[in-house]
Amino acid sequence: MNFRILGTGMCVPQKIITNDDMATIVDTNDEWIRQRVGIAQRHVCTTESAADLAVGAAQSALENAGVRAEELDMILSATVSGDNISPSIACMVQSRIGATCPAYEINAACAAFIFLLETAAGYFARGKAKKILIIGAERLSGITDYSDRGTCVIFGDGAGAAVLGEGDGYRDCVLHVTGGDDVLHIPRSVGASPFYQNEGFPPYIRMKGQETFRYAVSSITSDVNELLTRNNLTKDDIAFVVPHQANIRIIEFASRKLGIPMDKFVVNIDRYGNTSSASIPIALDELARSGRLKQGDNIILTAFGAGLASAACLIKW
Repeated sequence: MNFRILGTGMCVPQKIITNDDMATIVDTNDEWIRQRVGIAQRHVCTTESAADLAVGAAQSALENAGVRAEELDMILSATVSGDNISPSIACMVQSRIGATCPAYEINAACAAFIFLLETAAGYFARGKAKKILIIGAERLSGITDYSDRGTCVIFGDGAGAAVLGEGDGYRDCVLHVTGGDDVLHIPRSVGASPFYQNEGFPPYIRMKGQETFRYAVSSITSDVNELLTRNNLTKDDIAFVVPHQANIRIIEFASRKLGIPMDKFVVNIDRYGNTSSASIPIALDELARSGRLKQGDNIILTAFGAGLASAACLIKW
């Protein structure tokens, strides 16, 4: 048993921060940010929580799918910036939308939404679920160091979701992890234990930009090529590529290396910035609602992030 995507949804905070706004916080400017990463603005939470965004995205996806919360057999979420260590965002969503199914969370950073799809595939394959809700939700503004101009201009807040149901749309997936924290790292507080002797680090996103850039371009190209080869497809068979929205130059480099034109890549980083696990489902929702997708189109989702982890999957719409 396989699945298809029944509906998608997204939710972002009302507050928009432009590059000019960022220039009042750190030494930067609109031209530098646009040229380096391709971002013009990002949404950030003022009163909203990550769970609030997740609920909004979930409700939008359920409405789009024509599915009631009571019909769900599972809720899976992903985040690196949840409101609590426990309960998970998935559990908070389950309560607030009126579902009664099991719910849990994973952490695979920016690649997590594809990890959620592959996790869901196991439940469908075993006949354990007929409808599953998956959500990527982030309040990255809460773990961003706003004195670090190399990272603070990149990240935004948001959530994206999809409702999955029985079908044959999910075709293949590749997952890769090279464990380590030297390139991308989000430490947590060491706490107040009188016995712990290791030095703590501020609980903010730490990233080595050049190393991340090289890993991103390499992982996108290798993962997409692996999917094409395994499924006997060419680049011309792909209608759209939905990449993680981390840096426009990463997407442009990958486009050239793959030989897939940029007009097939779904890009919205200019309006939302990098929203980690929410990045792909937000872009997918905008694509799905744009009217450009046709039944039977082959699309590839591809992502990379802390772990270091990368993932890509092939979906027939």
